Amino acid sequence: MAIGIDVEMEYALGGDPMVLLTLEAARAEGQTVRDEALDIPGATLARVEGQDGVGRRVWANVPGDRMRLRYRATVEVIRPATRLDTLGPTPMYELPGDLLGALRPSRYCQSDMFHGFVAQRFDGLEGGARVAAILDWVHEELSYLPVSDATTTALDTFAMREGVCRDYAHLVCALARASCIPARYVAAYAPDVDPPDFHALAEVWLDGAWHIVDATGMARGDETVLVAVGRDATDVAFMETLAPAELVSQSVTVTRL
Repeated sequence: MAIGIDVEMEYALGGDPMVLLTLEAARAEGQTVRDEALDIPGATLARVEGQDGVGRRVWANVPGDRMRLRYRATVEVIRPATRLDTLGPTPMYELPGDLLGALRPSRYCQSDMFHGFVAQRFDGLEGGARVAAILDWVHEELSYLPVSDATTTALDTFAMREGVCRDYAHLVCALARASCIPARYVAAYAPDVDPPDFHALAEVWLDGAWHIVDATGMARGDETVLVAVGRDATDVAFMETLAPAELVSQSVTVTRL
């Protein structure tokens, strides 16, 4: 499946010219970047490796007090659709060492607070079957509403039963980690996100591989363009600045080609 991406942004910068961007499609297993272009007039760019070696982050030294940006890409997604119920768990003692961090609590995913809940609510399920049940529970229990902010955690979302894709992904990661299933937060593009925007979902480690999952129901793994991964949203914000920045305009268009 070929996916077209077109992002336009304009921000007023608050005095520091350095901006850290996480918006380029990753060169990662399951997808091939056919072509791409990032245009920030007048800016000097430097790229660094993303979290866990997935994707790239871009430092932009922007002249003046405005950043105008356009990013375009065509990405071939060759990742197959996954049937979660066919995937078994991996015992913790067999996990590679670099996956152990994906089992631990993080700032927005307090998995240590959910052990009792997952033991009771998903009793008797393991591996892909448990992940499928977690996705169903989050999808059915939460209402997709823009009620959260940058401080909202998985525990807050669990209590409010409302949120946006960021909150759904945090809660899925927390519940999976509480179930001893490695999980990480994913920044991505997907064609059916409504309203169109950058999208957040999760990856879980089952049967020796990472698998993309989305409790919002808006994205499928075989049509999702992965950008970056991390413990939670802290690691993969699409834009970070050293001084306050004000949104002027922003549009994200993702289409099937």
